[in-house]
Amino acid sequence: MGDKHISSQFDAELNSISTHVLEMGGLVESQLHQAVYSLIHLSSETARQVLDNESRLNRMEVDIDHEIISTIGRRQPTARDLRFLMAIANTTRDLERAGDEIARMARMVLSIIESGSPRSLPSYELRMASEMAAGQLRKSLDAFARLDTSVAVAILKEDDALDNEYNGFLRKLITYMMGDPRMISPSLDLLFLAKAIERVGDHAKNIAEQIIFIVKGEDVRHTPMAKVESVAQ
Repeated sequence: MGDKHISSQFDAELNSISTHVLEMGGLVESQLHQAVYSLIHLSSETARQVLDNESRLNRMEVDIDHEIISTIGRRQPTARDLRFLMAIANTTRDLERAGDEIARMARMVLSIIESGSPRSLPSYELRMASEMAAGQLRKSLDAFARLDTSVAVAILKEDDALDNEYNGFLRKLITYMMGDPRMISPSLDLLFLAKAIERVGDHAKNIAEQIIFIVKGEDVRHTPMAKVESVAQ
């Protein structure tokens, strides 16, 4: 009876940690939407709201790390549970880094607004890439909540689409810069913004890899897709 009670408490602690990770992921997703809105509408107020929440994300990462360390110290988890906690720590780190990229976007938007860059730049076209990145992040968090390896594999496959979107936008910016040298500086700002969006997608991909690690016990980073699919089955 005592062992069952301890096991029940441990499960509750793991569920609590998972819930906090999902809350952190929800905040990152909201931050991304706000950063893109601030770019499309050149809203300094919205960009500053993103920056105001940066410290909240950092606190959430620290709190989750503390929960993980405390749980490992008190419960001495078995191999599978330890793997789960390690993957959560990695996921939290990816969420924090995605938040850093989003904060970088907000700072770049403020810089664009303050410099008076022309509104004719194709900033609106970043919406598609940002929606793809946000979609990948949302799906990775949903897959994390259900430990769904099939969705995790689908996310890994979609990563190329976001890379292609980034490369297409890069080519368009180069055309703008070649046509008018005055566009070079503001175009570079947008290039850094696009790169930050792509990096958010990369962090969603990393989370998907952690899901496979939790469920299957295999590290699929830098692994050919055919083998990833075989492992995830």
